Amino acid sequence: MSLAQNKKAFHDYFVEEKLEVGLVLEGWEVKSIRAGRTQLKEAYVIIRKSELFLIGCHISPLPTASLHVHPDPVRTRKLLLHAEQITRLVGLVERTGYTLLPLNMHFSKGRIKLEIGLAKGKKQHDKRQADKEREWEREKQRLLKIK
Repeated sequence: MSLAQNKKAFHDYFVEEKLEVGLVLEGWEVKSIRAGRTQLKEAYVIIRKSELFLIGCHISPLPTASLHVHPDPVRTRKLLLHAEQITRLVGLVERTGYTLLPLNMHFSKGRIKLEIGLAKGKKQHDKRQADKEREWEREKQRLLKIK
């Protein structure tokens, strides 16, 4: 079950590889994510000292949050991944043009997981070409449906 998606990522980047990672969350964040109050649009993943961090993910606190908790909606969240996978990603990201993006936040076996993608940025002409292909596919479906 998908909780949040980053649709803009597929428009702006070529996603070459996907990985499922865990998140270190606080209690109020889990409740807010379950309520669907999260956005991945502006978020990105960085590697710092052989650890992955999610930056820019906005999780709005619920109004019923406890008074002793001072929620920070855009705090930096640590991502959980095996050490050998992180070292492989470090090698790939250090190459020019590659970045790590959050693609999808979902439930997996009762836990909240984040799907990240190894991506390369699209140029403007690549975006136009993708739009043309998408429009052609739609037109083909319309023509086949009419007949």
